[in-house]
Amino acid sequence: MKNITELSTTLEWTQHSLRFLKKHFLMILSLGLIAGLGRAAQLKAFGEISSALHLVLEVIIQSARILIFLFALGVTNVLSGLKRVAAIFSVKKNSSQMRRAALGKFRMHWKRMLWNLCAFLIISFLINLFIDHIAYETCMYISLQERGILYADASEWTIILFLKNLSVIPFTLVFNAMCLLWFVNRLPGKSARDTF
Repeated sequence: MKNITELSTTLEWTQHSLRFLKKHFLMILSLGLIAGLGRAAQLKAFGEISSALHLVLEVIIQSARILIFLFALGVTNVLSGLKRVAAIFSVKKNSSQMRRAALGKFRMHWKRMLWNLCAFLIISFLINLFIDHIAYETCMYISLQERGILYADASEWTIILFLKNLSVIPFTLVFNAMCLLWFVNRLPGKSARDTF
């Protein structure tokens, strides 16, 4: 029991990332869907597009990803997330003190960071493995082309990048946001777990 508690404490920010994804699934899925459809369109999923539309879609894709990150960093408040990003680049009286505290936390908890990174890599690997399986080992690609949903010149990468924008990319953005919150001791406390 003690080992489970220690592991739970060690993987704190990974757990917060997964909990945040679960709690705000629809919002993050919606933004991921916008990015995924944009990327699919860029890869000729629905036919040829112009260079101008390609550029517009890239702006939309990156905006959706930035919104996911800010949404997570602000713990559901995009404006708070934006303020936190601005605070990183602003110079305040206590900036050096905060940097020292973050560096001290890194030195003290570097093993925890490695455990969280390993957990992240394992989860990401499994998601990517599943996506590759869907793209290459099922008949989804052929079926989508036969039904006219995918353009004839579209490759399997259309499906792969669409699914990545729905899964592993949002997970990565939320994980990075939770990492920053963990560094500055802003992860919700244990009493707030149910609201997170």
